Amino acid sequence: MPLLTIEEPPQTPVRGFALWALGFRPFYLLASVFAALSIPLWALQFSGMLGHAYLSGPLWHAHEMVFGFTLAVIVGFLFTAGRNWSNLPTPTGSALAALAGLWLAARILVLTPFAWAAALANVAFPVAAAVALAIPFWKARNRRNYFFVGLLLMFGVAAGAFHLAQMGRVPSLGPLGIQVALDVVLFILAVMGGRVIPMFTNNGVPGANAMRQAGVEKASLGLLIGLTVADAARLPELAIATVAGVAGVAHLVRWLLWQPWKTGSKSLVWVLHLAYLWVPLHLGLRTLAGLGAVPPSAAVHALTVGAIGGLIIGMVTRTAKGHTGRPLRADAVDTSCYVLVLLAAVVRVVLPLASPELMLAAVLGSAALWSAGFGLYAIRYFPVLTRPRLDGKPG
Repeated sequence: MPLLTIEEPPQTPVRGFALWALGFRPFYLLASVFAALSIPLWALQFSGMLGHAYLSGPLWHAHEMVFGFTLAVIVGFLFTAGRNWSNLPTPTGSALAALAGLWLAARILVLTPFAWAAALANVAFPVAAAVALAIPFWKARNRRNYFFVGLLLMFGVAAGAFHLAQMGRVPSLGPLGIQVALDVVLFILAVMGGRVIPMFTNNGVPGANAMRQAGVEKASLGLLIGLTVADAARLPELAIATVAGVAGVAHLVRWLLWQPWKTGSKSLVWVLHLAYLWVPLHLGLRTLAGLGAVPPSAAVHALTVGAIGGLIIGMVTRTAKGHTGRPLRADAVDTSCYVLVLLAAVVRVVLPLASPELMLAAVLGSAALWSAGFGLYAIRYFPVLTRPRLDGKPG
């Protein structure tokens, strides 16, 4: 069953408060507000202009972007899509509010001295989300999507490893926990991108003929699994660089099969194509970083700002429209959000590569663009996410 359908709004708007009606509503709102506020704070800390540090170091910045921002959107999306995939309810009402509260508590606790409490909250959130998603999948025997439950549990393991490292138990696990979590996010993006980008392209652009080839699909996803295993096993950099390079070629071929050059007039579609292009760019930069040709941070931010940020801003506008009964058309505000976030990626990745002395300007400029993009989304979509569907249907 398609995740989204185009529905025309009724003549009389439906009133009420619907934040807890379906998973995408609270988590999209929380994630966008968090993205708009936290990244400028980190940029100011990075620059030295923030008197009191917001986070205790770069690893914590990475932690909050992965286990805070990104994981919130993934959970919101999976709860929403999971209801369609299983035809059974996913958390709503008080259960959904409790999960959102757990996520918020984890964001607060990492700023306190209560290390064990922060660790428990950050591990408990993806585990609780996995259980909540597993119940409808199991009842519906929706075996095709069981692996999403496993991936959420992997987030819990990675979060646990990170916190043990930060508490001095196993110090070497800190960077590894972040890297494995990023690999899991990349795999989720690749799976969902392959499912929805060709479909949205063919539905939204007549004659686009976006294609999927079984061999390319298996190779592109299988190589990402291999990259995750290589990272988890801490193989030599040359081996990891080789896997990343081959994976980058596979994902570039995959992207070209989707006919991205035919989507220029459809903002809701081209944003997903431009964002997905950052996947092979990230993998290529990982190869170069493994060979010592570029700084590793270039590859990391190609993934986090470009691919993750771009695909998230594209999907949270589209799914919010579709699941609130609004036409699937991007307006000027939506397009502005897309441009701001994708420009943030270009500034953060390309500027330091071109001129390393411009790193500080790149961090500050990228943070401003990112914050503006997600802040604009939060303001514009607050009434959309908190009010009932325009057609009066549940969700």
